[in-house]
Amino acid sequence: MAAREKLLELKNVKKYFPVKAGVFRRTVDYVKAVDDISFHIFKGETLGLVGESGCGKSTTGRTILRLLEATEGDIYFEGKNIVELGKKELRDIRKDMQIIFQDPYASLNPRMTVADIVGEPLDIHNLVDNKKERNERVLEILDTVGLSEDHMKRYPHEFSGGQRQRIGVARALAVDPKIIIADEPVSALDVSIQAQVINMMQDLQDDFDLTYLFIAHDLSVVKHISDRIAVMYLGKLVEIADKKELFENTLHPYTQALLSAIPIADPTYDKERIILEGDVPSPVDPPSGCRFHPRCPKAMDICSEKEPEFKDYGDEHYAACHLLD
Repeated sequence: MAAREKLLELKNVKKYFPVKAGVFRRTVDYVKAVDDISFHIFKGETLGLVGESGCGKSTTGRTILRLLEATEGDIYFEGKNIVELGKKELRDIRKDMQIIFQDPYASLNPRMTVADIVGEPLDIHNLVDNKKERNERVLEILDTVGLSEDHMKRYPHEFSGGQRQRIGVARALAVDPKIIIADEPVSALDVSIQAQVINMMQDLQDDFDLTYLFIAHDLSVVKHISDRIAVMYLGKLVEIADKKELFENTLHPYTQALLSAIPIADPTYDKERIILEGDVPSPVDPPSGCRFHPRCPKAMDICSEKEPEFKDYGDEHYAACHLLD
């Protein structure tokens, strides 16, 4: 079997946000939103990134695109370290890396028509020569996401949530990107619309040879669209594996708890729930050792003393847990 090509790779990436503390606000602490994570995404695959709200998923996606600057670490796209790129080089590479935002309304300029929203990236990257060519390209992209020529002159407030997210997808597709960071793209939509958007994204992946980082907190959605799944907790990766492997051979107690929370559409099915006690600790002052140990039902003494190593337990199934040793 031929080795798969890595399109994106993160090495020891950190993103800290400074916050002033103390009575006179003179001391500075840091919110450790993303704290030393490493993973890769193969060309043409979908990597699902899951975890509770506030675990650092969205910050990871925005740091990859340099919408936020990494505090430390390296981010390689097609072998090039984008952390080191200047403004011009970064602008050129941004054509290949696009994002779909969570809120389909807030991410669209209410003063711009759909034609201008989808056409703006074409203008920025000089991909069309004139207005006629621009409109033809916009219409082609809108047709791809299930919208029509009639929608081109309308404004975002004239659309439903699902239609707005289709506009957001069209804008990302306009520059023919290689990877799309989908930051909870369906969490604000009705369940029936979620399925339509997910199925559309899968079709687009085949048609445009796309790679996705799909960020979500709903494991059932992630299971449907992903090839591999990465699980985050309080700024750290705790497990990464192939989708089937993760669901059938879950290694980390936190992942086990997340899986147990997936709703089952069968009232007669008696499923054991793992109830996590306590609240998620503050990322300003995370626990010592394993960050999950204060809430872990299987915690040992070493869990509070030593941080577990994130390592491969076979078939590229990575996890960070002392129980496995």
